[in-house]
Amino acid sequence: QVQLVASGGGLVQPGGSLRLSCAVSGRIFSGNYMGWYRQAPGKERELVATITSGGSKNYADYVTGRFSISRANAKNTVYLQVNSLRPEDTAVYYCNLRHIVTTRDYWGKGNLVTVSS
Repeated sequence: QVQLVASGGGLVQPGGSLRLSCAVSGRIFSGNYMGWYRQAPGKERELVATITSGGSKNYADYVTGRFSISRANAKNTVYLQVNSLRPEDTAVYYCNLRHIVTTRDYWGKGNLVTVSS
């Protein structure tokens, strides 16, 4: 009964920043990584960044240097700091947890980030 609850997002001007967070509750097994995905209007969901329990990070090329993912394992929480936002970053951002052994995915409900002046 894993549940992911994300917070953050909203309206931000181009060049601005915000921070997303996602807390996981329920039974969580070892061997997993968490991440953020996003889906812009009219586009498919795409990976933004992932982080393993050990702290290894992976970023999409288009966000490298602007976005930063971090994880607080003791709190079962993952964060995404997004800087230098662009209008094309406008999307619904989804928190994700993947159990490595089963490959089962758990998703948050999605938080809208709108970058507009």
